Amino acid sequence: MLRYRHAVRLLQHRSYSAGAAGGSGGTGDEDKHPIRRTFRLLGNDMRKIKEFFVPKDPVSEDQGESREHILTQSKFKFEGERKRDPTLPDEFQTHCDVLVIGGGGIGSSIAYWLKEKARDGLNVVVVEKDDTYAKAASRFSVGGLCQQFSLPENIQMSLFAADFLRNAREHFGNEVPLQFTPHGHLLLAGEEQAESLMRSSELQNELGARNELLTADRLAARFPWLNTKGIAVGCHGLEKEGWFNSLALLSNFRRSASGNGAHFISGEVVDFNFHSQTDISVVGDAGSDEGNYTGLDKAVIQLSDGTRSTCKFALCVIAAGASSGQVARLARIGEGPGMLQVPLPIDVRKRYLYAINTQAANAPGMAMPLTIDPSGTFIRRDGLGGNYICGHNLPEEAVSDNVTVDPQHFEKHIRPTLATRVPSLADAKLIDSCAGLYEQNVYDENGIVGPHPYYHNLYVATGFSGHGIQQSLAVGRAISELIMDGQFRTIDLSRLSFDRLIVDQPMYELNNVLS
Repeated sequence: MLRYRHAVRLLQHRSYSAGAAGGSGGTGDEDKHPIRRTFRLLGNDMRKIKEFFVPKDPVSEDQGESREHILTQSKFKFEGERKRDPTLPDEFQTHCDVLVIGGGGIGSSIAYWLKEKARDGLNVVVVEKDDTYAKAASRFSVGGLCQQFSLPENIQMSLFAADFLRNAREHFGNEVPLQFTPHGHLLLAGEEQAESLMRSSELQNELGARNELLTADRLAARFPWLNTKGIAVGCHGLEKEGWFNSLALLSNFRRSASGNGAHFISGEVVDFNFHSQTDISVVGDAGSDEGNYTGLDKAVIQLSDGTRSTCKFALCVIAAGASSGQVARLARIGEGPGMLQVPLPIDVRKRYLYAINTQAANAPGMAMPLTIDPSGTFIRRDGLGGNYICGHNLPEEAVSDNVTVDPQHFEKHIRPTLATRVPSLADAKLIDSCAGLYEQNVYDENGIVGPHPYYHNLYVATGFSGHGIQQSLAVGRAISELIMDGQFRTIDLSRLSFDRLIVDQPMYELNNVLS
């Protein structure tokens, strides 16, 4: 091999010398030899390829024309040599490749994964109407990470998140730590839910989770602070479960996506512009006449200063959380003919969170898992000093966009349950409270992920019903795969598509674990 390379260099040298001797046109007898001419052409091609991958540093005036410093890997160094300062306001983008409506956990994750894959090859715009996240679900999440679901897709998404968070520093660096606390979840069940909990636990362990089932006696022995009255069995997560700072995860999504060129716009989508496309027909839609397809073209965005502008997009993703149903109606979903008669079944729900403190000697210690009572009330430790966070997702009738905390709700609904299940917290002091909104899929309380069956350029990622932040990592990657690769690659989420609404095949999640 070395002799071959030496011969090549020798022939190339002779070719160049012959060309020089024979004039700029290279017409000497040496240059006419076919083998030498072939090597000369190959040499020129290889220099061009090298110049593309290893470009020259631009020469400044004071350096002279003779300087030829090589910047290695400058075209493929994706650590942000052209990174934009994420603290500066974005210029409004009148055109984009992908428009993501909603900049919460799901929407920002989609932008993160798209820019991880495409970088400068894809213009991604994220529109968020409240960039302070004053009412967003991500702000009022307990940050739970848990695999104790009943559907394989939800279990796999949570396992994906656990693997990602384990290596979070490699993805995000150390600037905004996620503060993951690996103390697991403890899901309690009475007699009616016991069989379902046990079946779900078997499936979870088959898919790679690790948890254990504990009878009431074993629960009492393992967790002396727990009153097991009315409890038949509990499922305790042993690995890959716990909780994290949900706002830190959201911040890392935005920071990384913005640093790689994604545009975050403070504004609200208030309408869409449509256009007819005679070259598209929708198969299987009785309400669609061939040659009369009307597609989405532009989004009308009301900016924070009250002005309105349009953004033309190639693809659009509805990931607006509790506002997703409203955005879908702007796109005539639920209000049009044929497939467009089926609405996006998203309603608004309210969640209260409370911070309490106790100095009782027998209160749960630092190793306390995030505990979920059969009633839906949950509680976990919050650092040192006897602090805890607890709450309860409000029932269906409590649909409201008002985030005012009802001062009587804790005393009426939370404290009695805590006093029964964890007696040492009966007299805990309420030190703070807040309320936020999250989306509820009123069809089957499960996420809706994938393309819309009518619009060829619209995707949906919403409806996670209180467990969206822990699934945001997997969902963002899944949508990016659909956009970039045309199919799911990491986790097959086909059963969670919008199509199930049309054919009326709900995907019920029996263990709606909050996050």
